[in-house]
Parts: sequence; C-alpha cells; structure tokens
Amino acid sequence: MNYVITIFHIFNDHIIYMQREAKILILLFIIFSIHTSAQSTFINLGNRDNHFLDRVEIKYNKIGNFNFTTVKPFSRNFLMQQINLVDSQHLNSINKIDKYNFESLYMNNIEWVNPASSFFKSKRSLIKSLYVTKANLFEIKNEDLFLCINPIINIQYGHESGYGKELFINTRGLTMRGVIGNKIGFSSTITDNQERGPQFFQQLVSQYKAVPGVGFYKDFKEDISANDYFDGRGYITFNSGKFIDFQLGFDKNFIGNGYRSLFLSDNANSNLFAKINTRLWKFNYQNLYMELMPQFKKKGDLLLKRKFAVIHHLSIDVTKKLNIGLFESVMMSRSDHIDFEYLNPIIFYRHIEGNVGSPDNALAGFDFKYNIQRKIQVYGQLLLDEFVLSKIKNEPSNWVNKFGYQLGAKYIDAFSIRNLDLQIEMNRVRPFTYSHNDTICNYTHYNQPLAHPLGANFQELIGVISFQASPRLNLYARGIYYYKGMDSSSQSYGGNIFRSYNARGKQNNGFYVGSGNKIHCLNLLLNASYEIKRNLFFDAGFLLRNNKSQNQKISNSASVFNVGIRLNITRREYDY
Repeated sequence: MNYVITIFHIFNDHIIYMQREAKILILLFIIFSIHTSAQSTFINLGNRDNHFLDRVEIKYNKIGNFNFTTVKPFSRNFLMQQINLVDSQHLNSINKIDKYNFESLYMNNIEWVNPASSFFKSKRSLIKSLYVTKANLFEIKNEDLFLCINPIINIQYGHESGYGKELFINTRGLTMRGVIGNKIGFSSTITDNQERGPQFFQQLVSQYKAVPGVGFYKDFKEDISANDYFDGRGYITFNSGKFIDFQLGFDKNFIGNGYRSLFLSDNANSNLFAKINTRLWKFNYQNLYMELMPQFKKKGDLLLKRKFAVIHHLSIDVTKKLNIGLFESVMMSRSDHIDFEYLNPIIFYRHIEGNVGSPDNALAGFDFKYNIQRKIQVYGQLLLDEFVLSKIKNEPSNWVNKFGYQLGAKYIDAFSIRNLDLQIEMNRVRPFTYSHNDTICNYTHYNQPLAHPLGANFQELIGVISFQASPRLNLYARGIYYYKGMDSSSQSYGGNIFRSYNARGKQNNGFYVGSGNKIHCLNLLLNASYEIKRNLFFDAGFLLRNNKSQNQKISNSASVFNVGIRLNITRREYDY
C-alpha cells in the first residue's frame, strides 16, 4: 500500500481544486490499482515515431491489434507487443530505412526490450553511468525499477522578411519516465521557454491572450513581441488486471486519425485529467474526465475559474481493415462544479445532460478508418453539435445546423517509392459549432479551442509529403489552405467559438461556411531534418504564409527561414 500513499501525495496539490465528486473518482482509481500488472508510460504526442506507426498499421494491419491507435498518446507496453508481432514475421523483408526506424522505436522504448544485444549499448561513454544505451542519457533498469532521464534542448533561429527582429526559440528542460515494481508508470517533462514567433503568431497571442499550445506566459524581458513561458507535464499510470488502464495527469490527449481532430486535439494547453482505457478483444473504450479553464483575462494574482468536461470514445475493429468509433462529450456550464452523474463511465452522457435540465454543451461524433491493399488508409470524422433533420432539409443555412466533418487519406510508399508518404485531408465546420449560450460552456480551454485551432465557420484543405531519403534524413512538405468567416464587433457569424451564439442577434438563417468577413489563408512549409545522433536533430525550414481579407481588401504575407538543433523534443509548428 505504500505506493498508493505516494500517489495520493503526488496529486494532492491538483486535487485540492476539484470538488468532492472528482476526489471520489480518483480515490476509486487508486483502490482499483491495488491488483495491478505490468504498467507503461506513453509515447509523446508529436513524436516522430507516431508517423512510423501509421506506416506499420497500414502495411501490417492483419498482424496484431491496432484498434487503439485512434486515441493518443499510445501505451508503450501494448504498442511494443504489437510491434514485436510484426517484426518477428517481417524482419527479413523490410528495407534498411524501416529497419532503422524499428531500431529507433526499440531504443526509445527500451524498458520493454531485452537490451542484451550490444546493438543497444553505446560504443563510447565518457562517464560510466551515462548513455549506457544509445537513446538515454541516464538509465536504470532492474526488476524493481526502470528510470531514464534525458535533457531537452531546442535552439532555433530564424528571419522573417520585412521584419526587423530575429525570430527564435530557446528551450531547455528535462524529461524522465519510469516503471516502479512493474506496477506503476510515471512520466514528467519540464521546460523553460523563450520564443519570438512570426508576426502572425504574435498577433494570435495578442488577440487571444494565449500562446498556442501552452498556458501562463509573460513578456520576455518586457518585449511584447516575445514570450517567456514554463511548460510542465506529468502523469502516473496503473491498471486493474489485464484489460483496464488508469491514468492521472496534467498533459494532452488526442482523438482521431488525421492531421487535425474535430473531437479532441493537442492544440490547447495541457490540462488536469483522469482517464480509464479498457482494451478487450476488438474493442477499445476510453473515458476521459478533464478539468479545464474557461475564457479569462488575467489581472494580477488570482485563482482562475474552472470548468469540467467528460468524454468517452468507443473504437471497434469491424474487420482487420475497418475500424469505426463512437464519440461523445459534455462540457459543463457550471463554473467550478461537476455533476456526480457524469462520473458514470458506462452511460450515455446526453441522457444525463437532459436529466439535469439540458444546460450543458453536448457533442457526439462518429469516426472511421479503412486500410486498402497495405498502401492506403482512408479516414474521417463526423461531429454533431446540434442535429435537427428538418432544419438541415428545409433551412440549410440555419444557425442550428452545427456540425463538422473530416475526410482524409494516407498513401505510404507512394508510386512504389520507398518511404515516400502522402496525406491529404479536408476539414469543414459550420458556424456556431462548439459554441454555447454562455462563455463557460464553449468547447475551449485556456483561451484556445479544444479541437480544431480555427474554431468554427471554416473549410480547410491540408496536403503533406513526407520522404525519408535515408535513415537519418527526413524531408517534409506541408501545404494548408483554408477560408474562414470572421465576426464583426457587433455581429457574430459563428466563427469565434468564445462568443455566445446569442450574439447573432435575431438572425436565424443566412449562415454558411465562410459567411461574415471571409478570409483566405495559404500556409506552406518545407523542412529538412537530419538526425546527428539518436534523438538529436539539425533542422532547416522555410515557411510561406499569405492571409487575405475579402471585405477589407487586406493581404498579409510572411516568409520565414529558420535553422536550429533540437534534442528529445518535436518541432514547433505554426500551422494556422
């Protein structure tokens, strides 16, 4: 029971802000964890291994069980079980680049690999206890404890044409993960960051009072064009028996198979959450309970308000090629309060929302992915915020028609060129989707959308080309085009999901995707990454962005070149 007491103390500082019902839920998680089996941490969102896992799932979908890949991040333990099945059957037939990627996957998940082979061990180490294996600075592995600690470095410098100040990212930090007694997994990442992004990025920070993807920030050395922020994430994991995993943490989650997600993405700041994931036969069922921040304007030192969301997602392998999923979420409209009824993990949330008076923001959705000829995967999402069939048929421009959808495809080893992977994706979200009649219940967190970064009232087309030219060299190109309807100060056209949908006034019809002040945006990126040593990359990239307002006849262009090095961290993306 000692580790149960340890868990309680680790999370006490966070739990103090949650009310009685959430405390009861966490206590139940701890009690259930007494009978645990082998536990695991998770692969970070944005990690390059995620793209390689896409390739493995498409090429070898008849081997193993990959129905869990719609919900991210991935469990390292379960993932490596599936990878071992693939590797054991296809080790001799894969090309040298994919072999290198398999090796990287093993090294970055060394706790679930027998490192007896000299391949995993470093050839030279200045200090005996450092870099025992190639991927980890410091590592302990015995029957009672696995622990690895690695530094994080991201130093990027850039130049934007027509802008007199240099662009930069300066990130330093540490990340560690481990498993205690084969019972409890834990992970923690802390970074200190200073950043001056392109001017369109600065405008976004100024408009929403939030740095995309992070939380509290301040000006760097009293320079409003640069941001200084600390990013800390961490969680513990445990399970009950073989099939049910529990996770408590402060981090991000993602639900979907695409570049974007209309359900839940990693666009916003990290949040406090409790998660139950049940994996049984062809089913993967996930419950997520989240504590979030409403829209706010920070004024001095104060305790920020809270809001709460509950999500569940059921994924089913209909066949080895076809996977479908059902999604549902409810955002609470009551500040600093969650209803006990929503803690039930096996009930239809919309039914509860109706029973308590229907005050909350309920969303539902459907997703699918289908693998074709070990080459192509098609996928999609349908999100329903409001669905009134008579309105869709007879009044297609009515504001009540709040929904969005995604369609996409991935094509690996395209045109028989090894390790050339293509992806195309379209996202379309109608006006007022994700919004509500108050500023608490909209589908947002810390002044940022929880799903798509554009919010609502937009259509977007994304194209991605990824070519691993050699084991260490990755070439990447991405194009994003979208148009979006913007609100005016006096009239809401449903693009700003932070505003109440009552801001539309008495107008009920005339709302189409792009209605309002229509803007068009083209965002193009070229990037080359060379892996100098395991998890240490040299990057060089060029970004071109053009944003044009139709009504105001204003066009803003940005061309940005950057170079830098990064260690144990993903690239910073400006993909909006």
